[in-house]
Amino acid sequence: MEPEHLESFYERMQRNGSAAGTAHHVHRTVRVALAEAVRRGHITKNVAEIARAPRIEEEDIEPYTIEEVQSLLVEAAKLRNSARWVIALALGLRQGEVLGLKWEDVYLDAGYIRTRKNRLRPRYEHGCADPCGRKPGYCPDRRQVRREYKNTKSRAGRRTIGLPDPLIKLLRKHREQQADERREAGELWEDKGYVFAQPTGGPLNPNTDYHRWKKLLEDAGVRDGRLHDARHTAGTVLLLLGVPDVAVDAIMGWEPGGSARMRARYMHVTGPMLRKIAQQVGDALWGAAGGTAGERPQGPTETETETEDHPAGAGRAV
Repeated sequence: MEPEHLESFYERMQRNGSAAGTAHHVHRTVRVALAEAVRRGHITKNVAEIARAPRIEEEDIEPYTIEEVQSLLVEAAKLRNSARWVIALALGLRQGEVLGLKWEDVYLDAGYIRTRKNRLRPRYEHGCADPCGRKPGYCPDRRQVRREYKNTKSRAGRRTIGLPDPLIKLLRKHREQQADERREAGELWEDKGYVFAQPTGGPLNPNTDYHRWKKLLEDAGVRDGRLHDARHTAGTVLLLLGVPDVAVDAIMGWEPGGSARMRARYMHVTGPMLRKIAQQVGDALWGAAGGTAGERPQGPTETETETEDHPAGAGRAV
């Protein structure tokens, strides 16, 4: 095998509809596998180290505004497992981290949680004696062939996150509601310890969880977005609040090597922020009510300088 063979394979993947990120993930997997083969002496060189990895165009991150987050929280309060969405918007946990969270990792009295598990997407195979003609996931006798969760491997992923007081109260209420569901389910209850579970205690399905997020956006009258945009919002809020970089990295679970790049992607300088910074510079140079160098320049008001891209009254992005 030569590096060109891998590069040609990645190109074919993308021509056949695979995303660049998928091809890039395949490249990383092949590189690790071949490195192990070199270490064991099965091959002499790792061609994946030479081959050019598929290029990934980083997509723009557009976090939700404060007003949008508030609308989402109001609507989420009407739902079962409402705290699931609050954790996503306030703490920035990934979907797998939220759905894999267990009560043994929640310390409400001390005011923190630990992320140590990731919920995996279910994978099924047919269990019917005769072919039912359906996809494995819809087979009446389907069998799950993938475990429910895996332990978080990276040190950055295994982290401790402090809980705001309102979220502690919400989680206490959620625990009481789950106890009621447990009593109602009786013998049908699956005692697996998930914080966010089905009415009978089983784990939530990531695909169903995704569609509930989409419905939440629609019901709240908020623009459409990916579930990961909730994480973007939480990360940007931390940066805007001036939380130290090392603390942001720990809360978001960013690896040390790429944390600076991730912070740069999340830190959005929006129109309202630019105007606020300009005002602060003006106050520093001329004073809030005029300065020693003469009267403060009389420029157009903020409303007069609004542009089509940044209309007056636009929500402050976070």
